[in-house]
Amino acid sequence: MTGAGLSSGGMLLLCFVSTAMCNIFAFTEEPLERVGKADGYCSRILRAQGTRKEGYNEFRLRVEGDPENYQPGSTYRVTLIATSPSYFRGFTLIALKEGREGDKDEDYAGNFQIIDEEETQFMTNCPPAVTESTPRRRTSIQVFWTAPPSGSGCVILKASIVQKRIIYFQDEGSLTKRMCEKESLYGDTTDKPLLDCCACGTAKYRVTFYGNWSEKIHPKDYPRRANHWSAIIGASHSKNYVLWEYGGFASEGVKQVAELGSPVKMEEEIRQKGDDVLTVIKMKAQWPAWQPLNVRAAPSAEFSVDRTRHLMSFLTMLGPSPDWNVGLSAEDLCTKECGWAQRVVQDMIPWDAGTDSGVTYESPNKPTVPQEKIRPLTSLDHPQSPFYDPEGGAITPVARVVVERIARKGEQCNIVPDNVDDIVADIAQEEKEEDDTPETCIYSNWSPWSACSSATCEKGKRMRQRMLKAQLDLSVPCPHTQDFEPCMGPGCSDEDASTCMMSEWITWSPCSVSCGMGTRSRERYVKQFPDDGSVCTLPTEETDNCVVNEDCSPSSCLVTEWGEWDVCSATCGLGMKRRERMVKIPPADGSICGAEVLEVEKCMMPECPTDCVVSEWSEWSECNKSCGKGHMIRTRMVKLEPQFGGDPCPETIQRRKCKIRKCNRGQANSDEKKRRKEQREKRRSKQGRGEVTAEHPGCKMRPWSSWTECTKLCGGGIQERLMTVKLRFKIAQLPSCKDRKEIRACNVHPC
Repeated sequence: MTGAGLSSGGMLLLCFVSTAMCNIFAFTEEPLERVGKADGYCSRILRAQGTRKEGYNEFRLRVEGDPENYQPGSTYRVTLIATSPSYFRGFTLIALKEGREGDKDEDYAGNFQIIDEEETQFMTNCPPAVTESTPRRRTSIQVFWTAPPSGSGCVILKASIVQKRIIYFQDEGSLTKRMCEKESLYGDTTDKPLLDCCACGTAKYRVTFYGNWSEKIHPKDYPRRANHWSAIIGASHSKNYVLWEYGGFASEGVKQVAELGSPVKMEEEIRQKGDDVLTVIKMKAQWPAWQPLNVRAAPSAEFSVDRTRHLMSFLTMLGPSPDWNVGLSAEDLCTKECGWAQRVVQDMIPWDAGTDSGVTYESPNKPTVPQEKIRPLTSLDHPQSPFYDPEGGAITPVARVVVERIARKGEQCNIVPDNVDDIVADIAQEEKEEDDTPETCIYSNWSPWSACSSATCEKGKRMRQRMLKAQLDLSVPCPHTQDFEPCMGPGCSDEDASTCMMSEWITWSPCSVSCGMGTRSRERYVKQFPDDGSVCTLPTEETDNCVVNEDCSPSSCLVTEWGEWDVCSATCGLGMKRRERMVKIPPADGSICGAEVLEVEKCMMPECPTDCVVSEWSEWSECNKSCGKGHMIRTRMVKLEPQFGGDPCPETIQRRKCKIRKCNRGQANSDEKKRRKEQREKRRSKQGRGEVTAEHPGCKMRPWSSWTECTKLCGGGIQERLMTVKLRFKIAQLPSCKDRKEIRACNVHPC
């Protein structure tokens, strides 16, 4: 296909690849609107091949960081770049699973997200593809691409370029990027290659935590009363320090976060690492675990990184739980191009700290001895686990964390040139510090502050320094190259302890002795710390005396700890559960051990199904005709509606045929006249004042009573009203002078 000899069919192919070419040329063949996705629109894009020069590299499709593998669920910045002086007018960008043709929805991998709607849009007749919003000269475009879920295999990102009359749609080379799924981060060890960082200056980030652990998404055994996320604790740090990692053992600080939700010990461990830590990351606890974002904003915190301390880690407990957490471990924010990553998005599944062997949210404490390694939870861990799936599917993420760069300071040395977003993100996030340095003294930027020299509440110092690059006027002295300021160790604040928010006390531990006077203890943890980051002074542990078998006589015995509770005896409604313990050492005198070895407790399972209950049938009504064929009805009432999946209600109204006698012609006419007369009398009785009577041969009747209430609110019920005899004349005939009753259907709409 050449620029001089384009046929109308060739132009239609160009329009399939980009809207730009449709605006450059006009043609009168079949309109574009007639070709839809059902006609293979997307797959035609992928088959479109134009003139291509070997080794052509003026255009490049780039994924930020140039990763060889993608992390399922992570978001990447994708850029299409033209090398100066080249440009392009239009483009198409698409992501396919490797080996697929693109003619089915399941052939596409991941999802694109538009960054600038004035530059890019989704293609109308091929929604998975991204194209230009307006055809014009441009040198680059950017979109976000979220990788597909685990198990999707390798992915091919493909781009087309429209420049004048040439289409480049590459199956390999600079306009195609092949990425395969990264091996699971949740293997034996944390799969994070800790490389040396070559970036310059510093970068400031904001980390935002979006909890997604809710009863709607994770309904099995969801703890309605006490669900929460503990206070988040973490740091930006060097590769010489590891807060936690898969395949490693939990420190005492990690254990206290995992089991108690308390970050106090973890923060102490972090601050003791001195220069290996740049920023301590802290966010408040969230009670309850999930609320809509328009009710409660997602918690966030800011932190900084530099060339030495370019890793970021944090953790938080989902509570209640045995020792389950989520978090990032040694997330590297330094890129291969010696720059700072702009955005990291990570979906999170819970992991086990290896310190408690419970299998459900509210399992009793059961220390793991010996301690096990940190590992991710899986859907096959235990049938009672809330994440159990007999088919072994992936656990639905319980949270998402977003790390965004908000500023850079100092000279940068990234290999890839800054784009507009990089420049805008760095514009004055903070007020510049006042500086009285003479203009004749040329310095480097200040280094970050060092850790405080004091680890206690005694005053210490921290230092920063800079280099004197040049002194332009020797007669003007240059100030110092080192700067000091006072500081104190962690938690040294005068903030009142009442600003701490504490949890409820955990139940008392067993008594320390099996006989006589002993001690027991209980704990609680800090739910919310003071805003200044100081340590709460309220007690987190209490001890108390306890007495077991006070006389400690030879008849005393030693028993084991209580075992776990049995399964509830009922599958629905109220049942009983029991637990046992054993006699370890019987009484020395041979008597029977008096200690309880069996406990029984009530347990409540989901409500049992309740079937519908109806009353007995009423008597059959009178026939609605005085002669000829008619019908009678009878009804029954719903006494108890079905609940919790019980059997539905049966019919509540029945009809059956009736026939009094045959109607003769005269009689039929007479009956019709009689019916009309009764209707007129009814209308008069409604319009009259006071007690207006209805006349019948041989008697005087009272007016009709009001209709009774309907026997059912829906599904068809009945109403009745009565007319009674007020005065009977001597000449009255029995059949024509008697009380009358009318019945009608009501509320016939379905329930």
